[in-house]
Amino acid sequence: MNSLRGAAYIVGAYEHPGRELPDKSVAQIHAEVAIGALADAGLTLADVDGYFCSGDAPGGVIAMADYLGLRPKHCDSTDFGGSSYVALVGHAAAAIAAGKCEIALITLGGRPRSGRRRRPPTDAPAFVFEATYGHNNPASYALAARRHMHEFGTTSRQLAEVKVAASLHAQHNPNALLRNPVTVDEVLDSPMIADPLHRLDCCVITDGGGALVVASPAVQRDLPRQAVKVLGAAEAPKHTDGGRIDLTHTGAVWSGPRAMAEAGVTPGDIDYASIYDSFTITVVQTLEDLGFCAKGAGGQFVGDGALVAPYGTLPVNTDGGSLCNNHPANRGGMTRVIEAVRQLRGETHPAVRVPDCRIALAHGTGGWLGTRMGSATLVLGQEDA
Repeated sequence: MNSLRGAAYIVGAYEHPGRELPDKSVAQIHAEVAIGALADAGLTLADVDGYFCSGDAPGGVIAMADYLGLRPKHCDSTDFGGSSYVALVGHAAAAIAAGKCEIALITLGGRPRSGRRRRPPTDAPAFVFEATYGHNNPASYALAARRHMHEFGTTSRQLAEVKVAASLHAQHNPNALLRNPVTVDEVLDSPMIADPLHRLDCCVITDGGGALVVASPAVQRDLPRQAVKVLGAAEAPKHTDGGRIDLTHTGAVWSGPRAMAEAGVTPGDIDYASIYDSFTITVVQTLEDLGFCAKGAGGQFVGDGALVAPYGTLPVNTDGGSLCNNHPANRGGMTRVIEAVRQLRGETHPAVRVPDCRIALAHGTGGWLGTRMGSATLVLGQEDA
């Protein structure tokens, strides 16, 4: 099969309600979200014949399959940074289309809030040189933000609009870590972390996790639960290009058009978007790269409530996103897919429910926006899309 459109369906989704879980192991969180997603689908662990998790899972995919008592015919442990769990939905759909499995379970769990902070990876060839000059996660994104401001006139007030929209959504999510709405001025008055990014421009750090169940059309037809069709998926790395890096774009310039072409849609067809919001600048650049606005126009695009559900130009991250709701194990792609599923099922809070949501996009960003990163884009639709 040359296209994934209609090759598989998301039949189960579950987000762990906890945001601080000091008394649970990471493996236990994986198990709890697995059982939750399978129950949502009307299935059990015994039904699973494909298992997917990323490199952050304890002991990797083999150890976790053992822990969960699975006997999968197909496994995948792709690590694409924060976009891993968006990419893995596409991988699961491809495996199902190829006949490798029929019911794929994808699990995420982490304890970065209550557990020991995970140090940044030091095995990238260039990291030893970058670390000498103070490279870290916020600094990398701040470099991209400052360059975007220099090239296109983007302002800190415009970046703050992304946080404001997320906070307006999070007030309706009882599990969100930060539920209080904030203003642009409050974002700008928060402490500076890495110029020009303030504390409220940065994502939260939480424990928790989530899981998805992806199934073949034959399995989906026999399940009572409303399913979500996988329409298109793509991924792309973006790196330093031997030192000739352009800080103003992400890998979404490649993954977005490919995923939408496979789905047979354009940016104008998307009713709702889940965009990985590790920092506010991530959303601005990603919206441009996905084609929702012209390059350099992201700052203007996000103003005047454009991202606010239900009636903004493009409602984004209606659960509060990683900026306010949940960011377990630095793998926010999972929660982006889960919220897209909720919108397509009509299961979000009525205050943020997008009317007649038929096509949704989920996008993940992994790595560092200012150096090496990977993008994964997923287009989802109603069962009859």
